[in-house]
Amino acid sequence: MQYAITHPMHSHPYNPDLVTGAGIAKVAAAAEKAGFGGFGFTDHPAPTQRWLESGGHDALDPFVAMGFAAAHTTTLRLIPNIVVLPYRNPFVVAKAGATLDLISDGRFTLAVGVGYLKREFTALGVEFDERADLFEEALHVIREAWTADDLSYEGKHFSAKGITAHPKPLSAPHPPIWVGGNTSAARARVARYAQGWCPFRAPALLAQTARTAALESTDQLRSGIGDLRRRLEDVGRDPLDVDITFTNDAGGAPGSDGFNADEFLSGVTELEKAGVTWIQVAVPGDSLAHAVETIDEFGETVIGRR
Repeated sequence: MQYAITHPMHSHPYNPDLVTGAGIAKVAAAAEKAGFGGFGFTDHPAPTQRWLESGGHDALDPFVAMGFAAAHTTTLRLIPNIVVLPYRNPFVVAKAGATLDLISDGRFTLAVGVGYLKREFTALGVEFDERADLFEEALHVIREAWTADDLSYEGKHFSAKGITAHPKPLSAPHPPIWVGGNTSAARARVARYAQGWCPFRAPALLAQTARTAALESTDQLRSGIGDLRRRLEDVGRDPLDVDITFTNDAGGAPGSDGFNADEFLSGVTELEKAGVTWIQVAVPGDSLAHAVETIDEFGETVIGRR
């Protein structure tokens, strides 16, 4: 089992210490020292004020911020949580990803999602109702741009002829791609294109807001993992080669007074038996000091005990 954190900008407004270079470097270095395997950032280039005031959060540019984190670490994987793929031209994403993979010595994982904030799509000039088609085409184009020369592609949304994008990523055959979302469509995309699945806990109301399927229990997660494994086997792929990320609610929230490491570890064991390979850990973002303290404590009480 491996553990990952997202840079703790969980609210609006954010703590200003978290968006300095020194703050990013301190959190990333602490995570690496504590034994975390992954570190990343969210992706919201143009959220609405209404969403921010309704529980949303601010964000840094994930590629720029991960590049800075890469310069201050040596083993930590850079895993965004997540890149909203339809927001960007896939050739631009491929170039940013290849660059980050190169400068980090092969430590980049491209975790992507379809997106759900309609007004953010509008602000970026992207047709909201086309997001699923854009996502599918982009997954295909990015893989081809990373692995092929003299690439030609003719799709509904993207057209290219004779494209050669160098330098290629360091990772072979390309950086891992993880697909987010709780739906059967997300799992189908994993089977076709990806090396990881990123479902998330979503009670019915949250699932409706995020435009995905509800996922509230480990039993539901097991069902989804079973479906994914069947899809992978149908296309001749080994399910054990595909990572699965999830959160662990057992034991409470790390950094809180009531956090119980023993209960958390019991929850990890249950998720591991279900097929989860990465745990996404929430770190408090009320202050830089509290975030780093929580990371250190989690490393000692959880990661260091397995």
